[in-house]
Amino acid sequence: MTDLTNAGEPISAFEGRSRVRLAIPFSFIEPLFAAVDCLIIVAAGAIGGIAYQRALGGTADGSFYAGLGLVASFAYVLVAHFLGLYRLNQLLDDELDGGRVLAGWCLAALVLAVVLFLFKSGGDASRGSVVCLFAIGGAGLLVARWLGKRRLRSALVAGTIRGRRVVVFGTQGELAQFGRSDLLARFGLHEVERIILPRNEAPKLSAPGRHEDELMKRIREAAAEEIVLALSWSGPRDIEALLDRLRIIPLPVRLLPDRAVSTVLRHQTSMPQRLYMVEVQPAPLSVLDRLTKRLLDIIVAATSLVVLSPALILVAVAIKLESKGPVIFRQRRHGFNGKPFVIYKLRSMRVQEDGGTVVQATKQDPRVTRVGRLIRQTSIDELPQLLNVIQGHMSIVGPRPHALVHDYEYGSMIANYAFRHHVKPGITGWAQVQGYRGGTPRLELMERRVALDLWYIDNWSLILDIHIMLKTAFELVRPRNAY
Repeated sequence: MTDLTNAGEPISAFEGRSRVRLAIPFSFIEPLFAAVDCLIIVAAGAIGGIAYQRALGGTADGSFYAGLGLVASFAYVLVAHFLGLYRLNQLLDDELDGGRVLAGWCLAALVLAVVLFLFKSGGDASRGSVVCLFAIGGAGLLVARWLGKRRLRSALVAGTIRGRRVVVFGTQGELAQFGRSDLLARFGLHEVERIILPRNEAPKLSAPGRHEDELMKRIREAAAEEIVLALSWSGPRDIEALLDRLRIIPLPVRLLPDRAVSTVLRHQTSMPQRLYMVEVQPAPLSVLDRLTKRLLDIIVAATSLVVLSPALILVAVAIKLESKGPVIFRQRRHGFNGKPFVIYKLRSMRVQEDGGTVVQATKQDPRVTRVGRLIRQTSIDELPQLLNVIQGHMSIVGPRPHALVHDYEYGSMIANYAFRHHVKPGITGWAQVQGYRGGTPRLELMERRVALDLWYIDNWSLILDIHIMLKTAFELVRPRNAY
């Protein structure tokens, strides 16, 4: 990947007026339009019922007619969804769509009439109030649609619509059809980096280049949520070659429609165009998986800190009394996606190694203090990492993080070693409960640990995390390979 270049394409006024995106996420646009329509119809029901009855000199229960508006709003939103009124390409279209809005509203009126008939509530509803509901509601929907579409186009120009942050890879020819504004409007993507692949040299991507680490660093620093490819669909070998180089990044990779497919898509409006992006590499864990795992981490870490805080205080006092130096040992480690963070441990040694040379502890290691030997055997020294879990740098369960120098060393010797960074590192892990805890004086021990870590990533489940937590408690009773 030595020939990759940054796009450096000019940014138009449409794309570059605002760099600060304190804005609505792209995925909220369609639900927001639907929610506004619901509020208009419910308000129309209440206003229509009250206004009509008062015009006749009587009183009306506004809540009853608001309820009718709520039923009508549900019906309208469903009909409007099937008519495509909430699709972004329709919302951005200058063409007037009042006819379809009124058609959807008439179908909603029919649904409401059927509901009143089935529940034998027609006698409770004033005909005049219902007519007012549909007159006010129809007018409100038309006005809201017109104002909403204008506001949406202005928001896109102002940069106040936030899409998913992506790094775009592609050839010059395929990228020519996708400006930053096109990616946002058609696919809900906010381009944070564009990397142009050399023309007619895609096969060379399979060979590692000296700039690969810099490329991976650029992707991480861009804080991208996913990677998007703009390549010809007729060249599967080129796509696979690029995927081989990007597999180290724990982000989903999607393939944009190429020029031939895009030509066809421009003539269809039945489905959002973003549905035609092909996911060629899924994320290691889905959004729901990450959410449930994070929730479990917070509950376990917070509870453990409260319960174990007296013991931690006693150990901290013992460490301070036995030897000079800080109670908490800090060292840089690589976390999710290879991002460095500072790990916390109770100090168990007389040295503070965090540089180009970090020597693993051995049996009867003279650097280990008496208190340190005890807390290392029982893994009490790892408990401050509960703070790392609260901070979001670590998980309760995951591959154990190694010192930076060891990551660089083993990364060059063990295939797929970097895949360990596809999830957050853990206080305990599948390798640790299988007996691969502590030092790795031989390369084959580290290879076996890495294989177990990768198995955990490929087979993750919430039940597996809970199983590892319970098994860790039993492993602490027999401190094998811990010194």
